[in-house]
Amino acid sequence: MSVTVPAPSAPSAPSARPAGTVAVTHTVGVARAATAARADVPAPPVPAVGRVWPVGVRPAVLRGWEPPAGPYAAGHRGVDLAAAPGTAVRAVAAGRVSFAGRVAGRGVVSVELSATGLPPLRTTYEPVRALVHQGDEVAPGQVVGTVEPTGSHCAGTCVHWGLLRGDTYLDPLSLLPPWLRRSGPSRLLPVLGVPLP
Repeated sequence: MSVTVPAPSAPSAPSARPAGTVAVTHTVGVARAATAARADVPAPPVPAVGRVWPVGVRPAVLRGWEPPAGPYAAGHRGVDLAAAPGTAVRAVAAGRVSFAGRVAGRGVVSVELSATGLPPLRTTYEPVRALVHQGDEVAPGQVVGTVEPTGSHCAGTCVHWGLLRGDTYLDPLSLLPPWLRRSGPSRLLPVLGVPLP
């Protein structure tokens, strides 16, 4: 709990702080204790809140998620989806645009997803020419940008789709419910051994 204490108007003793300053040692200690307590709490699971693929209907996954062993270790912190230049890139779920701009010469759009726990999940899409702005609310399937012809780390053009909770990278495919990840239409199979009516 943080309490606002008015700052003293003048020092009352030689060891007192200058006017206008307040001791925050207790508040910092409380904040550190709260952070330590949260470190022991497991992160909430990734809810399958996705309603669409970022590009296409069921795009080819050129490279899957390969979690790194540590923060600076090798890995692939997202999935690469095949997409031609100019292809519409859509928000997979409802949320708010937390970033839309350029990072290291690449266009990036990041969307903080609604109702996904604390800290909230955040999706990233690159290289994308943004059609949204920071702070915009987006709906599932809403176009947030288009695939840029350059800036991809794939052999051809692709969209790198990432998912983070805080600073932890997660598998973005886990946002999609099973029915959306299936690669083909449902088929009726024959039932053997049951007499016809």
